[in-house]
Amino acid sequence: MSESTSREQSGPRRIPAPRPASGTADPAPDATTAGTGASPTRREAVVIGGGLTGMLAAAALAPYADRVTVIERDVLPAGPEPRAFLPQAQHGHMLWSGGAEAIEGLLPGFSERLLAAGAHRIPLTSGMVSFSPGGWYRRWRPTHYLFSATRDLIDWTVRQGVARLANVRVIEDTRVLGLTGACDRVTGLRISGREGTEELLLATLVVDASGRGTRTPRWLRELGLPEVREELVDSGVVYASRLYQAPPGTDRFPVVNIQAAAREPRPGKVATILPVEGDRWLVTLSGTRGGRPTSDSADFEPFARSARHPVVADLLQYAKPLSEVSTFANTANRRRYFEKSRLWPEGFVVLGDAVASFNPVYGHGMSVAAQGARALRRTLLAEGGLRAAGLARRTQRAVAASVSVAWDLATGQDIFYPETVGKRPTLADKALSRYVDRLVLTATADFVVATALTEVMTLSAPISTLVRPRVLLHALRGPTMPQLTGPPLTERELRFTRRTDRADRPGGTERADHPDHPDRTGLGPGLRGRTDRTGPVEPVEPAGA
Repeated sequence: MSESTSREQSGPRRIPAPRPASGTADPAPDATTAGTGASPTRREAVVIGGGLTGMLAAAALAPYADRVTVIERDVLPAGPEPRAFLPQAQHGHMLWSGGAEAIEGLLPGFSERLLAAGAHRIPLTSGMVSFSPGGWYRRWRPTHYLFSATRDLIDWTVRQGVARLANVRVIEDTRVLGLTGACDRVTGLRISGREGTEELLLATLVVDASGRGTRTPRWLRELGLPEVREELVDSGVVYASRLYQAPPGTDRFPVVNIQAAAREPRPGKVATILPVEGDRWLVTLSGTRGGRPTSDSADFEPFARSARHPVVADLLQYAKPLSEVSTFANTANRRRYFEKSRLWPEGFVVLGDAVASFNPVYGHGMSVAAQGARALRRTLLAEGGLRAAGLARRTQRAVAASVSVAWDLATGQDIFYPETVGKRPTLADKALSRYVDRLVLTATADFVVATALTEVMTLSAPISTLVRPRVLLHALRGPTMPQLTGPPLTERELRFTRRTDRADRPGGTERADHPDHPDRTGLGPGLRGRTDRTGPVEPVEPAGA
């Protein structure tokens, strides 16, 4: 296939990719590369999938390959616009600090470009109003952060960064038919472009970044490899999302998140407001079996009001809908244990959702993908390049380590929904869940435990962080302050929850525990009455508690 093919993506002027530092270059070609199908003098890497994971994989590979080819079945948009094969992009996405820093390491300047395009950098936890199963979290001083933007903008910003790498090309509108090689080594791909002609693309290393719909298990069987163990935890979540014009005066508004309680005997409902570029709110609702949202616009606000607290619905009364309601139901947690396969071929690595896909309610998919691509880069650096013996297996094991935290967080909750399909809670799971419940309860009124949970949730630290001696001691002691009785909104933020007609509430009266009750603000000093959320925020009891 010619490099000048019309299917290659055009982009801004490209600059040379960095070369490996002294001592990290690929070893010279030797007998171990004979018969691989790759050129004995060129290091060719091929990536299946041009989404977020694929582009980050290309960035990870670029310093170690003479050429990186990304094969994408879609035609990529020329800007931050929707893609035909990415329906989940219409729903809320959070890029946690652990993922953002991984991307920054692969594509320096990413964060600055994303913010310049209108994304919001939300300080945690001062920039989040969150109702956990244990109660309202206080808005503590910032220790971590997340980026809030549409998925289209995040993907476009990554594509812009990759387009600057001189040795990366993208071939669009092309399908991958299968792998070439044998059970001990993958040597390339069979591909078919828009003309339908089958072609062979040889490679030193192939990376599957094709997402939830990966065909790798089938391809491995075709090469004579054993079945890969899979694990499924499906709580049956359905998502419904809608874009709104944010009300005037809500600049720098916090993320608002009403979580489900997996161990309550009812369907789990979640309601979230994410500030995104263009002075808009991306509102995402979700529910498990027996309590799912629909695509009917008339049902959207009532569903938000049926969550464990109605504050999201209260806020929507001042926001203007900009889109219809989009739904998404392919939300099962599914993990493939490639790293534990008895046999694994050289020259083949799997990343992102193709390894593990998560219930999107936890917002970890993009961050796990970024950390997986960073694991690939680090393994290349440690092993000496694309041709290092055992590189593929060691990379797969490194990727698994970055998957495990998010997997444990997601499935540790979802297995407790009554209608969940797949793995069911064991005695060990139940014991661990009691400790997690204690942590969540304590975090509502304890900065040490709240910070430890934030470290893990943002994928900035391993789960073992939650059993450090200091955290254990604080969890044993429990919360030392009374729980907040309403959302910790500032006086300015609180104005946007007040209804002009209160007669339509249940009973026609104002409830004292409702967020717009004047004695239920639950603010910290430095937050009450001010809009700047970047300074220190210390906990305080709600007025009148």
